Amino acid sequence: MYRPKIVENLGEDEWIYAGHPACHGCGAALGLRHLLKTIGKNSILVVPAGCTSIIAGTMNAATFNIPFIHTAFGAAAAVASGVAEALSRRGRDDINVVVWAGDGGTYDIGLASLSGAAERGHNILFVLDDNEAYMNTGIQRSGGTPRGAWTTTTITGKKEEKKDIMKIVLSHHVPYAATASVAYPLDFNRKVKKALGIKGFKFIHLMAPCPPGWRFETHMTIEIARRAVLSGAWILMEYENGRMRLNPPSSNMLDKRRIPLEEYLMMQGRFKHVKEELLEELKRDVELRWSEIKEILEKQGKR
Repeated sequence: MYRPKIVENLGEDEWIYAGHPACHGCGAALGLRHLLKTIGKNSILVVPAGCTSIIAGTMNAATFNIPFIHTAFGAAAAVASGVAEALSRRGRDDINVVVWAGDGGTYDIGLASLSGAAERGHNILFVLDDNEAYMNTGIQRSGGTPRGAWTTTTITGKKEEKKDIMKIVLSHHVPYAATASVAYPLDFNRKVKKALGIKGFKFIHLMAPCPPGWRFETHMTIEIARRAVLSGAWILMEYENGRMRLNPPSSNMLDKRRIPLEEYLMMQGRFKHVKEELLEELKRDVELRWSEIKEILEKQGKR
């Protein structure tokens, strides 16, 4: 089993203040902390409506120590595009423009502006903070909610599969796209740094478990995110100019050296209702995804 061998100092500077109003164990807050440490003070963060609108605090108790723009739910990529173009006109190529959007602001309500920004190739980094439902408004299902998961609008489990947002983004021929997890912050840090060094539209899909929405104890956030990867349900990868590369520990799992999927799912109350038949279907979904990845890698190897 893969174990990180190097502990890297991500820096002493903090751009997110302690005492912010995120829930205990919030995966989004963990991801934001690592993101901001990586992008640094010469950055502008653009955030649509969602949990981070609350985490950001109020005017007299702001959470972030960098410029921050609140936008309407569907407009984050469009606003960021405008900011990037304005900075370019002024010759300011030293400022990072970063979108931090939830699943609703990416898969669903924000998909049109995301597509437009990606197709036009604006020089922004779009980070999808994926907690797999509309958590801020009461845990309603989204296009990013996985099949079988309980939400307040899918009380017997969602019937549809999770939308494949990576395929949608890659169809725009972006120069860089990757997945990441709050359980592997050094991998996330490396991918953010790489993305910032590439001109054009970049996309990082970050898994960020939500204790109240996923129904688990607040101290289990990192362990659940880790098991998602080790079970193969969440795959760490990156695409550079359309070519896929798997990242550790996912790169060691092509031969199925994974923990059982139920060791990930059954830690969460949102999957407690899942019976054997559905569990087997969910396992088949995972295996199908891995089969697709093997096929892609084999085709790349033949080129």
